[in-house]
Amino acid sequence: MCGIVAYIGHREACPVILKGLRRLEYRGYDSAGVALLNGQLNVYKKKGKVADLEAFIADKDIHAHVGMGHTRWATHGEPNDVNAHPHYSTSERIAIIHNGIIENYAALKKHLQQQGHEFHSDTDTEVFVNLIEEIQKQNHCTLEEAVRLALHEVVGAYAIVVLSKDAPDQLIAARKGSPLVIGVGEGEFFLASDATPIIEYTNEVVYVNDYEIAVIRNGKLDIRTKEDVVQTPYIQKLEMELDSIEKGGYEHFMLKEIFEQPKSILDSMRGRLELEAGHLNMGGVRAFEQKFMNAHRIIIVACGTSWHAGLVAEYLIEDLARIPVEVEYASEFRYRNPVLSERDIVIAISQSGETADTLAALELAKSKGATIFGICNVVGSSIARATDAGAYTHAGPEIGVASTKAFTAQVTVLTILAMIVGHRRGTLSDVKLRELMVELYTIPQKVEKALELDTEIQQIAEIFKDATNFLYLGRGYNFPVALEGALKLKEISYIHAEGYPAAEMKHGPIALIDENMPVVVIATRDSSYEKIVSNIQEVKARKGRIIAVVSEGDTTIPPMAEFVVEVPHTSEVLMPLVSVVPLQLLSYHIAVLRGCNVDQPRNLAKSVTVE
Repeated sequence: MCGIVAYIGHREACPVILKGLRRLEYRGYDSAGVALLNGQLNVYKKKGKVADLEAFIADKDIHAHVGMGHTRWATHGEPNDVNAHPHYSTSERIAIIHNGIIENYAALKKHLQQQGHEFHSDTDTEVFVNLIEEIQKQNHCTLEEAVRLALHEVVGAYAIVVLSKDAPDQLIAARKGSPLVIGVGEGEFFLASDATPIIEYTNEVVYVNDYEIAVIRNGKLDIRTKEDVVQTPYIQKLEMELDSIEKGGYEHFMLKEIFEQPKSILDSMRGRLELEAGHLNMGGVRAFEQKFMNAHRIIIVACGTSWHAGLVAEYLIEDLARIPVEVEYASEFRYRNPVLSERDIVIAISQSGETADTLAALELAKSKGATIFGICNVVGSSIARATDAGAYTHAGPEIGVASTKAFTAQVTVLTILAMIVGHRRGTLSDVKLRELMVELYTIPQKVEKALELDTEIQQIAEIFKDATNFLYLGRGYNFPVALEGALKLKEISYIHAEGYPAAEMKHGPIALIDENMPVVVIATRDSSYEKIVSNIQEVKARKGRIIAVVSEGDTTIPPMAEFVVEVPHTSEVLMPLVSVVPLQLLSYHIAVLRGCNVDQPRNLAKSVTVE
């Protein structure tokens, strides 16, 4: 959840670290801090954004060639200066930054207090650094050995970087369950939670695996397991471009990413949809074709927006491939005792590939013999490495905390998967497959056209920016879109919103409808069109303020609705890729008009790498 950056080399460390923290601020922005090692081990930290930290250290001595920084999303302890990272040990000779949660910190803290250690914060991280110091003192060992022994005592998830005044040319890092990547330069190394702070300096990286400890000293990288077994670092090339993590002239990353969807959808189809040849390809499906052909059922595990993409996939797979599908919240699935067999396929969906609950859910499913198929956006991520097979979405970096292009990229990949499996199983005819392929090929252009509604939607946002509640309704393939539209509004504008299947409105939510209730209805022309027209009439009869998303040329719904947004018509199966766009824009413009921080909404962070 938090963002980690560290540097050792010939450059001034602090500017590199601060720039990296700004790029990682989407991971947490409650507080920020740096530790710089240059004879003295100096820690500077401040509640608030990275900009607040920069102002705080403006008159400080920040000269150093070794250092580390952290931007926090609070777990243990409220956001304030004291709880910000880095944390000193009691002697102030060791400092640590940490992403994750140490579950047994309370017992460790009690023991360390008995040994004379003092604590100033409410964090589990301060316990971690004092544990390292105590082990080093008791065992008269090196810092590296103390870190290794400490990792045997902590329970939980972590990505850590450790500095010591007594080891001025050394960085030590370790991970379990939280991402950590090392950039390899010419006589210099960069550490970070993801590649965004690194790409400016090098495209060669090493992804640290669980239970590994990385030690950088004297210009060399040494990686060992927690059991002290030497590992050979595997250097990978980054495909990310620097301009993909810049705003590119847009006011916010979220708006940029909404407008990138024609390209990200196309990139997610590239190499998979070969229209002229009449072929669909997906290596992960091909490698496990028999598993998909003989699957007893498919279980999809995900969280948040990825869970909504999974709901769309449930309609897709059951409709096109005729395989039973269950969509589970990963956070609930992992704490049940689910019934799984070797004939089950579990699809894990995660933008970052690091979502803690989703990763734990797939590990549980793996232990029960199920085949695991991963769908994520980040090459080398934990989920990508833990699955039996999978597919990358190729959406490019998504910096805005509220996912937009990640959703449509996931749905694109899941659509292709359903089409391939359906055709192989004989439940999707050659003719129908060809029709869907042709229509899918046109989706980027139709999303481009939907984006032309931006000005019109901004005008609607002006009218409803002060609403306190919203209701979103949809049927069939558009029901998950209603859920996603409501989530986007909640996330970035802080307006209470709920999504429902339109027919369920009569089972309770209709009691909320009055002249002050905006009701967004996704009412594109599909197999349930007549039913949703009836639902709109029910809302209208109760004076609800109707914002209808309809197919171009619709003449039935406009007289009933106060506001109408027309999107290009497409196949019912593919409509979520188009109908979600105006809902993304509506949430964005309402948030901007309310003065909300669109890219960094309160209490949220991009990657949920802790429970």
